[in-house]
Amino acid sequence: MVKLTAASVRIGATATSKAEAIRQVGQVLVEAGHIQPAYIESMLAREALANTFLGNGIAIPHGKPEDRDLILETGIAVLQIPNGVTWNAGETARLIVGIAARSDEHIDILRRLTRVLGDAALVERLSQTRDPADIVEALTGSRPLPASPSPGDYDHAIQVVIHNPTGLHARPATAFVETARRFQAAVRVRYGDAVADGKSLLSLLQLGVSSGASVTISAQGTDAPAALAALKALVESGMGEEPVAEDTANRPKVPYRGWVPQHVATTINGIAAAEGLAVGPIRHYRRAPLVVSDTPGDRMSEATALERAIAEARSELELVAGEVSRRLGSSRAAIFRAHAELLTDPALMRETVSRIFDGHSAAWAWQQTIAARVAQLEKLDDPVLAGRAVDLSDVGQRVLRHLLGLGEMPFISLAEPAILVADDLTPSDTATLDPDSVLGLCTALGGPTSHTAIIARSLGLPAIVAAGTAVLDIEDGTPAILDGYSGRLYLRPSAADVEAARALRAGLDQEQAVAFATRHQPAITRDGVHIEVAANVNRVADVVRALENGADGVGLMRTEFLFLERDSAPDEEEQYQAYRAMVEAMNGRPLIIRTLDIGGDKEAPYLNIAREDNSFLGIRGLRLCLRRPDLFEPQLRAIYRAAMHGPLKMMFPMVATLEEVQQAKAIAERIRAELNAPPVEIGIMVEVPSAAMLADVLAQEVDFFSIGTNDLTQYVLAMDRLHPDLARQADSLHPAVLRTIARTVEGAASAGRWVGVCGGIASDPLGAAILVGLGVQELSVSIPSVATIKAHLRGLSAADLRDLARRALACRNAAEVRAL
Repeated sequence: MVKLTAASVRIGATATSKAEAIRQVGQVLVEAGHIQPAYIESMLAREALANTFLGNGIAIPHGKPEDRDLILETGIAVLQIPNGVTWNAGETARLIVGIAARSDEHIDILRRLTRVLGDAALVERLSQTRDPADIVEALTGSRPLPASPSPGDYDHAIQVVIHNPTGLHARPATAFVETARRFQAAVRVRYGDAVADGKSLLSLLQLGVSSGASVTISAQGTDAPAALAALKALVESGMGEEPVAEDTANRPKVPYRGWVPQHVATTINGIAAAEGLAVGPIRHYRRAPLVVSDTPGDRMSEATALERAIAEARSELELVAGEVSRRLGSSRAAIFRAHAELLTDPALMRETVSRIFDGHSAAWAWQQTIAARVAQLEKLDDPVLAGRAVDLSDVGQRVLRHLLGLGEMPFISLAEPAILVADDLTPSDTATLDPDSVLGLCTALGGPTSHTAIIARSLGLPAIVAAGTAVLDIEDGTPAILDGYSGRLYLRPSAADVEAARALRAGLDQEQAVAFATRHQPAITRDGVHIEVAANVNRVADVVRALENGADGVGLMRTEFLFLERDSAPDEEEQYQAYRAMVEAMNGRPLIIRTLDIGGDKEAPYLNIAREDNSFLGIRGLRLCLRRPDLFEPQLRAIYRAAMHGPLKMMFPMVATLEEVQQAKAIAERIRAELNAPPVEIGIMVEVPSAAMLADVLAQEVDFFSIGTNDLTQYVLAMDRLHPDLARQADSLHPAVLRTIARTVEGAASAGRWVGVCGGIASDPLGAAILVGLGVQELSVSIPSVATIKAHLRGLSAADLRDLARRALACRNAAEVRAL
């Protein structure tokens, strides 16, 4: 944003003509280094083509667009002529705002001018003041601050790590902006080379800061230290987000068994966004498009209409947030607080007012501005942050309705209970749904991390997203079953299927209660095979939850979280204390600690790892550790020291070759000998095809394998598991993935080694059953899934599971496997 300083304001000037006034204000721009002297002639030429007098004593002379190459740097200057100068017949200018604009950065000041224009008393005072700071404050909103000596960070700066699960998205960013605005100091946030205004929500969102990223917060002003202290405390507290993403985190997941109806006309596959089963007719929701014609009126009237529409939209959002808070809680209401915050963003106003001043209507200008910003957000690599484009579009529609005189956003109402189908739903749409009439949701677009999906889960509505445009062609009234567990919509099911779905839905709650009640019992199949069901954890606090939920041990302790939630690497002592605390909390139960797995989708900027075009195929996991002994060796020392306090195992991530294993083992053994620590079992993660193909060779070097099915799936199928279009096809139950797992188990068995799985399909009852049938002996699952998986396995026989696995390996695609 353009900063108007006192040095660019001339007080008490006189001019005998408009041309002289333009030359004077142009000279101020020259002296400030904003323009070449020739641009003054362009300003005079522009005035001959169009009148730049706004009214109420204010004029805004500027040059012709084709002469922008004469602008050295976007800037603004103000010439105060207390006695005035005749601009045109009947027009007297006393405040001359000279503009040199290479882009639209100056528009925020023009927006404020529209407010100044309506206040005759303020214009009179500014025309007579002897203090340039008064004019600066009126046009920028703050008194002049000392200029920052650095083009990047301000004088006062801190580094913090954003550890919110989905990064600096709308809700935490809103809390950040609200806190920053309590202080007079200017605030910047830098992420890599990108810098954002810390008081602008949209600016922060466009940084694309993901979970675990390190950012620099800097401030300039008299209360800068206090501002940074408050912002640091806010970031460390989670910026108002709940510590657990979903309310299911401390109870077992519903023990759903992948039910499939037997007689349906059509099956549509999407992405599961909210668990549950819904049975009922289809009803479409089609939002009528808002038609905007560019019929501009007076520029000041258009600007006033924009201000009024935004104020009305903000008032609406306050009411919506209050209602959502009462129904669903404050965390969900924060979605709409974030929407309201977007409407205060100066960048949106600058761009819209710029379009208005270029001769367009307020409605057209607003629509174009929102469309451009939505397109920018959609291009972000992080799917969660890219999904915030829907939020901005939602806000834009709310304002646009007022600009077009259409009033508040319409409510979605159904005459009878039904499954609602739409191309997409905005958070505003979803928040107004009545769970008594809306049985479930199915959208052609969208994603499982969207605010719409979050609200659907809070309402207890089963939901499917990204089902494709085929759902839009379904006839209203078509009977259907919506399966929010598997992400499938079944059309025209038989009466028997409908009855089965209703019976299953009624029984799920009972099964959930039984699973939790028996969570501490071992997972022993009906024919006596014991399967260890462990948990995946990040921190010591997770261990307590895992054991409370019935976990037999910890099959994966992700040490990278010690590195991600900070702005510098933890030293050996800090890691030792964390690992020792975990060993002691386990009280002799199995504990597997994975060495540092940074890279791919997990970044620690302070490590200065070069960005790669395809980070999933680059320096990550064990590859990184072998290249960075400054990271690897302190961690190994900490692990071996912790092993002196109780049993633990260690495994290396992202192993691809025999040489990597041998090199890592040699380093580990050297460190163990230096510490005279007890030997520990060493295993590897099987996540890439080469490790699976070499399983018999690698089994001679290690004590166990743990298969990471999330990464293994993306490498076997060559599908980025974070890709918005490919993610739903990257199914870990694909026969190609299952055959790779089978090859691993066979290779391990040749040397008498055991195999575990710590990836996503271990938490899926069908996946767990097939894995056990393949010979997997340990399943490490998400904490909420422990009780469910244990209860599920107790009801099965290992012999039947081996038969199931054989049939799964013979399938041609993932759909056939799931149909088993």
